[in-house]
Amino acid sequence: MNQKKTGILAILGASSMWAVEPILAKLAYEDADFLETSAVRAIFVTLVAILYILLRGRRNLKITGRQFSYLVYLALAGTIFGDLLYFYALTRIPVLNAVLIGHMQPIFIVLTGFFFLKEDKLTKFDYAGIGIMIIAGVLVTTKTLENFSAARFGTIEDVYVLLATVAWATTTIVMRKYLRELDAGVVTFYRYLVASAVFIAYFSLHSSLAVSNIYQILVGIVVGVGTILYYEGLKRIKAAQVCALELSTPFFATLLGFLILREGATLIQIAGLGLLFAGICLLSKKEEAYF
Repeated sequence: MNQKKTGILAILGASSMWAVEPILAKLAYEDADFLETSAVRAIFVTLVAILYILLRGRRNLKITGRQFSYLVYLALAGTIFGDLLYFYALTRIPVLNAVLIGHMQPIFIVLTGFFFLKEDKLTKFDYAGIGIMIIAGVLVTTKTLENFSAARFGTIEDVYVLLATVAWATTTIVMRKYLRELDAGVVTFYRYLVASAVFIAYFSLHSSLAVSNIYQILVGIVVGVGTILYYEGLKRIKAAQVCALELSTPFFATLLGFLILREGATLIQIAGLGLLFAGICLLSKKEEAYF
């Protein structure tokens, strides 16, 4: 199988994991808080990464000091800051809202890449896609035409997910620019090892850390698999293609949210989902750059 096909399958696999993650998190919240769930999740992601490395026969975890500094950034910005905001927001907003807003990442990846990855130039398709995705985000968070006309553009928790999305986008840029040569399992291992150390230090000072339910473990396993697949895909196909393929996540999440959590979607949110699809398709197109 060639590199492109492998990358496509990896991102589709990661997308299915991202769709399952918030469902399991919601179930975990029935008898555990978001902070404890995040800590258990980080620890089990680290264990999944170790298992992946061992299964591939790559026991060398050696990295440079410079690479470690970037991995610490991934841990702090992506896991401690971004994931915690996302998990907290999930306690208060529907899965559909969280997943759709979270998949506005391409906007910030393109904009951040404009400044830090000079090879990623903005095209007219990029601009059109960004504009459409902003409209899609507004439709998703307002939910109804009444809210839209009254200028009720979502909740503070929607803003939290948006901030998490920005943080995740910056980690994608760092990964592409500085860590692409590292094994996906090694990147995942160090990112969540650092995050686990932060969580363990916090709980050792404030309270005891314990596994309250099986869903916390399952979240860790799912995220571990998804993160490894995402990094494997990111190494093999272009970022625009990754963004387009990740669109499958909201579809999976919408279906699972309805079947398992009985969360419905309004017509305006469905319209937002359609616009999100159109926006990411535009972002995936290639044409002569304007800048």
